[in-house]
Amino acid sequence: MEENTKRHFGLFTAISMIVGICIGSGIFFKADDILRYTGGNVFLGVVVLCIGAFNIVFGGISLTELSLRTEKNGGIVGYFEEFISSKMGSAFGWFQTFVYLPTITSVVAWVAGIYTCILLGINSTLEIQVLLGLIFVSFFYLVNIFNYRFAGFFQNMTTLTKLIPLFGIAIIGFFWTKSNPSIPANVQAVSTSNVGWGWLAALAPVAFSYDGWPVVTSITNEIHRPKRNMPLALIIGPLVVLGVYLSYFLGITKVLGAEYILSTGDRAIYDLGELLLGKQGQFVLLIFVIVSVLGVVNGIVLGSTRMPQALASKNMLPQSERIKRIDEKKQLSVASCWISYGITLLWMLVHYITQKTGMISGSDVSEIAIVFSYICYLFLYVKVIQMKKAGKIKSIFKGYIAPVFAIFGAIIIVIGGIISNPYMPIYILICLLVCAFGYFYYQRKKIE
Repeated sequence: MEENTKRHFGLFTAISMIVGICIGSGIFFKADDILRYTGGNVFLGVVVLCIGAFNIVFGGISLTELSLRTEKNGGIVGYFEEFISSKMGSAFGWFQTFVYLPTITSVVAWVAGIYTCILLGINSTLEIQVLLGLIFVSFFYLVNIFNYRFAGFFQNMTTLTKLIPLFGIAIIGFFWTKSNPSIPANVQAVSTSNVGWGWLAALAPVAFSYDGWPVVTSITNEIHRPKRNMPLALIIGPLVVLGVYLSYFLGITKVLGAEYILSTGDRAIYDLGELLLGKQGQFVLLIFVIVSVLGVVNGIVLGSTRMPQALASKNMLPQSERIKRIDEKKQLSVASCWISYGITLLWMLVHYITQKTGMISGSDVSEIAIVFSYICYLFLYVKVIQMKKAGKIKSIFKGYIAPVFAIFGAIIIVIGGIISNPYMPIYILICLLVCAFGYFYYQRKKIE
């Protein structure tokens, strides 16, 4: 860690990053997808959500063992550097900096643009959606560059705000005694059914809804008492996400009923808003959804701005001396922020082109990186097991059980991603190519 880097984030900010990044807009519209795969079986829906949470709960516990044993910055990049090799750390760092973080930022900002168009009632063309997304991205980069305290405050505020409707629906569902509403006359009714083992197909899309949690490790060296707070954040954060998902799912199914949700699909949440809050219910709900998505954008930007600087501090990027320099006033590398911003803008352009041309129909650029990231995490989970075998980790649960479950969750995502997307082999090849650039760049620098 750079000596002049101060620790200005607390445990709550670390937890809110995990919760804020994982809980985006998807959870508001996920109940019908879960019930469709489970044939309307609410109990199986709960099982799916719990299994999906395995990946972050046990993944977080596993990474905790690594975070406790290193002082290196860069989050997971530092873990690769410390426990695998510096060249592998550079490879993963290039992947995170040039593919993973900017692609997710681009797509989530675009989603915020879509919901903003709906809220304002304006013509929702792709160009307007992307333009609004660009405005959101630019705003949060400027905020993170010029006022990191407000960026942390905004992350905490949006996390708390997005929990209001989710827990509100959960509480209403707990005390709900009225009968479920009738399915609208203009909607074709869908009944519950026995899907057999088909419910397992829900694991892949549900697992994706938990993605993004490792981003918090990128600010480890800016957190007060990181040896205590980072492990706590990696354990508490995922459990909070699971609790929110379960509470919301049980609440909305209790109020509307499984068949209503199956029949109306994504419209169910809007109908619930109108049922509980009257005609303005949909408008109020959209505001919460937009705040929720913007919290995700800010959280990822908060992590993204630190990545080039972290790599530069390890001489893993060209012009490292300039990029790694910390501005005393802003308490971060301004060059790192602008590099991250430029890469994100490039990916927003790529995203626009792919959506406009239908080049990757039914997909988006964020899927390029999500599956590959879990392939990378497997190396770290295996390393935890090896450390247990070597006697460096004493706990059987932390050294064997947690990483094994984390591996299981990661494999589910990888297999589900490959099966659901015919372009996935190409995506993986692109990510491998970026990793190769990072690997051989660092190798060449060490030789010099």
